[in-house]
Amino acid sequence: MKVEQIYTGCLSQGAYYIESNGEAAIIDPLRETKPYLDRAKNDGARIKYIFETHFHADFVSGHISLAQQTDASIVYGPNADPSFETILAKDGETFHVGNVTITALHTPGHTMESTTYLLKDESGKDYAIFSGDTLFLGDVGRPDLAQKANEVTQEDLAGILYDSLRNKIMPLADDVIVYPAHGAGSACGKNMMKETVDTLGNQKKMNYALRADMTREEFIEEVTEGLAPPPIYFPMNVKMNREGYTAFDEVIAQGTTPLSASTFEAVANETGAVVLDVRNQKDFIEGHIPRSIFIGLDGGFAPWVGALLADVEQKILLVVPSGREEEAITRLSRVGFDRALGYLQGGIEAWKAAGKEIDTLESVDAETLKKELENNAPVFDVRNDGEYSTAHLPTAKHTPLTFLNEYLKEFPVKDKFYLHCAGGYRSVIAASILKNRGIHNVVDVAGGFAAIKNADIRIV
Repeated sequence: MKVEQIYTGCLSQGAYYIESNGEAAIIDPLRETKPYLDRAKNDGARIKYIFETHFHADFVSGHISLAQQTDASIVYGPNADPSFETILAKDGETFHVGNVTITALHTPGHTMESTTYLLKDESGKDYAIFSGDTLFLGDVGRPDLAQKANEVTQEDLAGILYDSLRNKIMPLADDVIVYPAHGAGSACGKNMMKETVDTLGNQKKMNYALRADMTREEFIEEVTEGLAPPPIYFPMNVKMNREGYTAFDEVIAQGTTPLSASTFEAVANETGAVVLDVRNQKDFIEGHIPRSIFIGLDGGFAPWVGALLADVEQKILLVVPSGREEEAITRLSRVGFDRALGYLQGGIEAWKAAGKEIDTLESVDAETLKKELENNAPVFDVRNDGEYSTAHLPTAKHTPLTFLNEYLKEFPVKDKFYLHCAGGYRSVIAASILKNRGIHNVVDVAGGFAAIKNADIRIV
């Protein structure tokens, strides 16, 4: 038996490959199917099943494409209602993969179709659970994504999740391995550990939501406390996972179309496409296409695209480092953004050579900010709630990047103001959005809060 976690850091997502005696199963695959096909080919195995723990909200799964390419059966748990052919597993139903078995344990609460898959080894011993968004390491799945007006509340779902954990998962042996769908950084939970694999026994000790003496009421209160609103793109990804999507190869072919500077500009004007600059933030600061939005590939690219561009139907034109065009399109497609129309051939240098207008972003170091703060310069902090509450500049206004559009009226229209995050990535994203909205009197603080602390500026 072989069990492999295929972890994608950008999405904090774990997919799984299980192989036994020439047969394989994939759990919660990403959009691009090649990694799974390659593993099965190398093992001389046939992919027999594609198990989905639920309809994912934060990424588009590769289940449909993979099924078409392999004739594997897609398996969901009870209550799922996909628009394509699938096996709806009954609670307790068992599937054979080579010499091992996988049993569906219906564990609703995160969503009503949420299902945990229990893997038993060749001897029939419980070996691991693939818990999807039902159980994370250090946390459990948020219970607010499947709410329905006047029918079920997040408190109702939290109560259902409590029962699922106590009745289906916690009775399992302590040595059972827990393989979750997400790790720290995912918007699907709030207190996840940085580790991506653990034993159930350790989770019973470490995970606040699995306390043995925890009442149902305590669980509901603690699990629902402090939930930030889910990103706007989540329901759109659920719809794609339930109803289907454009073939990945077609998305790649369209998005990797090279466009000259003149054609790039014409397509942007004709289609209203967002110009998305995915280079390093330092390159963006030095020169970029006016009104372009920066979200760099070398950060949490895909989730930020989803959170800030929001509409998966948005057309996109890319400014991308040479050789990383397919990577950018792949990562966009993982969160459902399939409408990339092409990229600027030759990059920003080609744009300059064509005589096109270039914009820049003013950026200063923390020592300069220190001097400006003596003159009461306005400063804005775009980190998240937890980071801000831990420590911040006394005069900083908190305008978290995730909800930046809700704070646009907070920013000065004429006077220069300063913007920082933790290290310099998110602040440039925020500055690009503000400039896109016509607010050009923004100054980025290079190095972010880390540099501010090193400059011995007073924080509270």
